[in-house]
Amino acid sequence: GYAKGIAGIARSMPTSAAADRVAHKLGVPCYETPTGWKFFGNLMDAGKVTLCGEESFGTGSSHVREKDGLWAVLFWLDILAKRRQSVEAILHAHWAEYGRNVYSRHDHEAMPTEVANGIMAQVRTRCAGLAGASFGRYTVKFCDDFAYTDPVDGSVSTGQGLRVVFEDGSRIVFRLSGTGTEGATVRLYLEAFDADPATQRLDAQLALAELIAIADDISQLKARSGRERPTVIT
Repeated sequence: GYAKGIAGIARSMPTSAAADRVAHKLGVPCYETPTGWKFFGNLMDAGKVTLCGEESFGTGSSHVREKDGLWAVLFWLDILAKRRQSVEAILHAHWAEYGRNVYSRHDHEAMPTEVANGIMAQVRTRCAGLAGASFGRYTVKFCDDFAYTDPVDGSVSTGQGLRVVFEDGSRIVFRLSGTGTEGATVRLYLEAFDADPATQRLDAQLALAELIAIADDISQLKARSGRERPTVIT
């Protein structure tokens, strides 16, 4: 019943592509935008999307041009009241139908700017020849520096993050954030697609272990930074 009237769905590029799978099944467009609510606002104003969200748990609908926490809570309560199931049961049912997009973000904070820039440069260098490369069970479909052309006003946004996308839809995204007095933050987004219900309930960090190792292989992050683990894992 919730699919009725949905014009389209939008998500920021680092956000899980689980939304894409739902949009595809509903037969509605899914827009992958840069981070920033102005991009969602353009799409909502033009009537192209009804729902939008970003990986920092901000979500909203076309009733407002900004994230709306209260609306999100009420929307979830409405779903729970209609389905009469727990959040856990609804989540597991979603995984069984669409597969699980196992997702996590690793932040490496307060890194010397020159080190952070070196890591990003390393990824860019590797990116050029990654298409078709195999890493264990993963084969690279493409690697790029994400750019977005706004379908509403035609504006172009470049340099939005380095993406390594695999044939099965799994992804690794590298983004550089902040160059202040305490250095920069390298954000690593990891997303592994799992269609097998037998393994879908694994802890996310265990399920992502192979991708984490691949990300370090590509970026040489540990060797370049001297760090063994992220500052923050979400």
